[in-house]
Amino acid sequence: MSKNNSQEFKPFIPADKVMPEFTATSIVLGVLLAIIFGAANAYLGLRVGMTISASIPAAVISMGIIRGVLRKESILENNMVQTIGSAGESLAAGAIFTLPAMFIWMKEWGMGTPSILEITLIALCGGALGVLFMIPLRKALIVKEHGVLPYPEGTACAEVLLAGEEGGEKAAVTFIGLGVGALYKFVADGLKLFPSEIETEIPGYHGAAIGADVLPALLGVGFIIGPKISAYMLAGAVLGWFGFIPMILNIGSMGDVIMYPASVPISELGYWGVWDSYIRYVGAGAVAFGGIFSLIKSLPLIVSTFRDAMKDLGSTTGGGNTRTDTDISMKVVIIGALAVVLAMMMLPFIPVGFGGGLLIAIFGFFFATVSSRIVGLVGSSSNPVSGMTIATLIITAIAFKATGNDGQSGMIATLTVGAIICIIAAMAGDTSQDLKTGFLVGATPKKQQIGELIGAVAAALAIGYVLILLNNAWGFGSSELPAPQATLMKLVIEGVMGGNLPWSLVFTGIGVGITIELLGLPVLPIAIGLYLPIHLSTPIMVGGIVRGVLDKKLGKAEGKANEESEIKHKIDSGILYASGLIAGEGLIGILLAVFAVFGVKVALSSGIGQWGALAFFAVLTYSLVHFSVMRKHSK
Repeated sequence: MSKNNSQEFKPFIPADKVMPEFTATSIVLGVLLAIIFGAANAYLGLRVGMTISASIPAAVISMGIIRGVLRKESILENNMVQTIGSAGESLAAGAIFTLPAMFIWMKEWGMGTPSILEITLIALCGGALGVLFMIPLRKALIVKEHGVLPYPEGTACAEVLLAGEEGGEKAAVTFIGLGVGALYKFVADGLKLFPSEIETEIPGYHGAAIGADVLPALLGVGFIIGPKISAYMLAGAVLGWFGFIPMILNIGSMGDVIMYPASVPISELGYWGVWDSYIRYVGAGAVAFGGIFSLIKSLPLIVSTFRDAMKDLGSTTGGGNTRTDTDISMKVVIIGALAVVLAMMMLPFIPVGFGGGLLIAIFGFFFATVSSRIVGLVGSSSNPVSGMTIATLIITAIAFKATGNDGQSGMIATLTVGAIICIIAAMAGDTSQDLKTGFLVGATPKKQQIGELIGAVAAALAIGYVLILLNNAWGFGSSELPAPQATLMKLVIEGVMGGNLPWSLVFTGIGVGITIELLGLPVLPIAIGLYLPIHLSTPIMVGGIVRGVLDKKLGKAEGKANEESEIKHKIDSGILYASGLIAGEGLIGILLAVFAVFGVKVALSSGIGQWGALAFFAVLTYSLVHFSVMRKHSK
């Protein structure tokens, strides 16, 4: 679909139809889910370094309660619940990827722990700015780029909502996928019948390895984003795991070479150690370059968007002529953003000062834009928020050190800036996915944006208590809560302040990004693949291949009405089933996180190993093939 065709798009609920949307039911249920998802994902992220998107689980739970229990029928109410609820997961992700470093430092320095008020205010400022910075971009990214930016989770969430509303075959396919995804996730990561992550070294190729997180959500995301973007991501992963890692390990095997940030010889690291110590810096450099270059290329679109938005500066309607085109007014957005920035500069509980507040305003909007485009391209699960935060920390630490704001106070100030930026990027990505869902189903953007702010406030008020509870229970940096992202942020700040950051690795990543751009290829998806473990890109590629088979058939059938219609039905069915897989894994992932917090153990005493995992994933892939390539559709 071309950009111009976006103007012809008709949502499920027409603009002239008014339905219950921003109701007491949707607000209360949304706030509860925001707190629950925020807490559960905080634990999960501190354990494994990644969180689960909560949009689809929130939508499914909302449909179950509003339609099943309360016997009310409003797709817009369900959409509002997932909008508010998913904000909790996004804010938690930004907080846990950074703030635990502050806990670790203060323990090392004998200063106790950060106060509830400090954590709450940091989270609140980041959450509010993430939503406010995204609002002026909605028409540029969601409306004008409709058909160009797929927004996989936002589209999947809309499909789930529509399936629940329309019933019939759509609902059946989606909820079969949901059941399969949920059962698979519970068997893999709950009962632990087989490992959800498999890997093997490449025989005869020292240091090279390939692996896969054999999980339904990644398979579903691959189908939704398609073969081309999936292949770009895998290309970046192959560059890292078949190129850089074996090269570094082979050079390291020639002697006891210790290169910072590792503290042991390279020969003792193994491929995971090399990825953790070196490749993530290379990936961060590539992602930073990709983000900057992406912003430069999109500047004309951003400028035109703001020019249109500024025309509405004195309006309170958000510039829309219809219900589905109405945002929070630019006047409110600008005053709100300025108030938050000024509060950060003046409040002693947010130790950033004038310079830090200025950096947050500049980098916050920049990374909100980049994050919104990235999630539109490859989905929230592959949004390299930590890569953006690393780039922010490097620049902020250099600026603070150059102005004499170093030592313990400078490190805390740098981390605070990075934490707020991280939350902004996570919230902007989530907001754009939710607004895409709303665009497809016919929601009111202004009400969704208010819902996002409510979800951010609810999650911010809860996240401080969650972090302090978890720190008191196990301690951040322990085997129970290793907090991998936060320890990396801590390392980056200490590296810059101490003058020993591995700049050569960061510049290597920038060089990779420049090379990709010169080849005429999209930098961001390749850089994301380089930054993330190959274990995420391989199952995404499998889903992309299944989608590619259908796309190829559709191309061959062009002009043959009946055949083309049948293939389009199959693609729709595949997207519905893939959406169900994502929803099913998300729901059980949240449930297992709650089990972990309360110490509920359901794992079996023994599993069936990697071959069993591969067999289960093959069956899962076949089920996707069945509901797309092979399934016959009723006319």
